[in-house]
Amino acid sequence: MKKIILPIVYAMLGGFISLGIFKVIGNDPIKYVVEQKKDKESKLVSYQPSTEAYTDFTLAAEKSINAVVHIKTTATAENPNYQNPFYQFFYGPNNPKEFELQSAGSGVIVSSNGHIVTNNHVIEGADEIEIILNNKKTYKATLVGTDPQTDIALLKIETENLPYLTYGNSSEAKVGEWVLAVGNPFNLTSTVTAGIISAKGRNINILNRDPSSGISPIESFIQTDAAVNPGNSGGALVNTKGELIGINTAIKSNTGSYAGYSFAVPVNIVKKTIADIIEFGSVQRAFIGVNISDVDEKISAENNLNSLNGVYINDLSNNGAAEKAGIKKGDIITHIDGTLVNDVAELQEKIGQYRPGNKVMATVLRGGKEMEFELVLRNIEGKTELLSKHYSVSKVNLLGAELEEINREEASKLKITNGIKVSKLFSGKLKNMGVKEGFIITKVDNIQVKDVEHFSKIIQNKKGGILLEGVYPNGVKAYFGLGV
Repeated sequence: MKKIILPIVYAMLGGFISLGIFKVIGNDPIKYVVEQKKDKESKLVSYQPSTEAYTDFTLAAEKSINAVVHIKTTATAENPNYQNPFYQFFYGPNNPKEFELQSAGSGVIVSSNGHIVTNNHVIEGADEIEIILNNKKTYKATLVGTDPQTDIALLKIETENLPYLTYGNSSEAKVGEWVLAVGNPFNLTSTVTAGIISAKGRNINILNRDPSSGISPIESFIQTDAAVNPGNSGGALVNTKGELIGINTAIKSNTGSYAGYSFAVPVNIVKKTIADIIEFGSVQRAFIGVNISDVDEKISAENNLNSLNGVYINDLSNNGAAEKAGIKKGDIITHIDGTLVNDVAELQEKIGQYRPGNKVMATVLRGGKEMEFELVLRNIEGKTELLSKHYSVSKVNLLGAELEEINREEASKLKITNGIKVSKLFSGKLKNMGVKEGFIITKVDNIQVKDVEHFSKIIQNKKGGILLEGVYPNGVKAYFGLGV
């Protein structure tokens, strides 16, 4: 009995003690306070609405959509497995000798009578070029000429009253400026994307040096973040006024698709290139006759420069434009005709807008002093004349081809009475123009070609540009303009 009562007493005693403590402390509920400190120096940020209107791209899009075309090309390639016994053992003997390759790109109409500019790599090696306008009309295009050193090609379709883009001025385009890229990515016709100019004067080393001429390519691209994908090559880069400021050419990507960087040939280079092709049949490249490099920290320190801008003269060509003007090894070119040149790419772009015989004013730093020199630009031979009018070597040799008479069977099959065949191609003008082996030249400037000797005489007596007319063994007619 005592064992039962004792625990009850202890429990009651504990309860009375707890009640007493609660009365002493109080029964107010517990409060959690979060202290908020206010910095007297701080103020709420207030964003005032912009008084400027949002950038409107509709005008530029309307101007450019109808002037940008879809280009489809067809080329014939040799089957590497033709007559390969190992391949025939597994797949049979009926593999064709040749097969057809198709590709696509974009182009820009630059005249109402059908001149279209695109990239050389879009049409290079094509047997047939088809142009599809925004209104879905289709035309067969002829290749007027190309310039692999700038990756530009000029096409022509036979029609009139076409909508076309007017030229802007790529030298005046500024980093941060809004631009539109118009083209046909992934065969999605008339696609417009927007972005800004991210940089200018970019050299990304994608164009190859021509080993036959020793001429270096001109790479001074406009870089943008407008989305450009496969199929956009040859399309338009336009400003918000709808003016053409570049030809979309390349993307920098690990996947082959857009990854934030795209590059366009500046329109000032494009404009000069196609003007040369139309007038002379080939591009008239001007040279100042120097071996150059960008100004680095070492060169800057040696010359007490305040910046790394400019182009350093490593060496000069004998009797070149720079040497004739008085420029010396170790000089630093900072301006051409008053325009700042920050690096080699910008200098090449600037000189690339001139022809042999043109004069430019070069601003040079020498020993910390600024000097000016007038340069008379030269051609690749070191002369001031236009090359197409003053070749001192055989013009036929410069075409870079072996030529032969066609036989009666070939003539009968193609229903022609005359012509000579391009039996083999080397580095030269015909290859640069996109001529393929097997092409039969039937006319030069509408003069019927009788044989190789007759063709040679015609070419030797020609000055400036010529138009070759002919046909391929598959019956496809083609025209090529080139300078002689």
